[in-house]
Amino acid sequence: MVAAPSSQRPEPGRRSLHQTIRAELEGRILSGEWPPGTQIPFEEDLALRYGCSRMTVNKVLTQLASAGLIERRRKAGSFVRRPNSHSAVLQIVDIRSEVEALGLAYGFEILRRTVREVATADDGRLDLSPGARLLDIVCRHDAAGQPFCLEQRIINLDAVPEAASADFARQSPGAWLVSRIPWSSAEHRIRAAAASPQEAATLRIDAGTPCLVIERRTWDQDRPITHVRLTYPGESHEMVARFAPTSG
Repeated sequence: MVAAPSSQRPEPGRRSLHQTIRAELEGRILSGEWPPGTQIPFEEDLALRYGCSRMTVNKVLTQLASAGLIERRRKAGSFVRRPNSHSAVLQIVDIRSEVEALGLAYGFEILRRTVREVATADDGRLDLSPGARLLDIVCRHDAAGQPFCLEQRIINLDAVPEAASADFARQSPGAWLVSRIPWSSAEHRIRAAAASPQEAATLRIDAGTPCLVIERRTWDQDRPITHVRLTYPGESHEMVARFAPTSG
């Protein structure tokens, strides 16, 4: 084996060029200078900037991807990943709190809002009689300006008539309900599903991308309040449950 010339080897206590490149890219990501969704410069551009081979840059990007800081998309390049988030299965968690727990700026947008009667398509969502009035609302929750979760919700207006006139300017529908309407029981259903073309467009992901879907119904005693379907891109969300042993 031929040793590299001393001019190409890092002096003791000094970082190699590879380490320097990784530290600088990592610093821009962790500091928020490059927020989630930011495209990383292409390999050839980084190699030119640092005066090194593309192999060196490729090794750095591979390590950043393994650390969960970036995602590499074939033919599209590398992008800063959104930090993984998690929800407690047995709790009703405010999505704003989820986002802010990640240290990211939260926002939401109402995409559709309609007052209508129960339809056949609502079967299994809320057990309501024909003619019952619903608020049908769809909104997207964002983290650092990037789509985080798609919320599709119906609210029983017989149980919550004031929801029909609520503007949801400062609070999302879910947060608004939790702050105003008591609930005595809830049901969660959790499954994986491929993003439909419409969901994919809203979440800015590819159609067919695996997603985590949480469906929840809540009641006040025996009166249905709301049904919500929350769709998260699967690679950036996980569910957490804590259990205690039962006696006997």
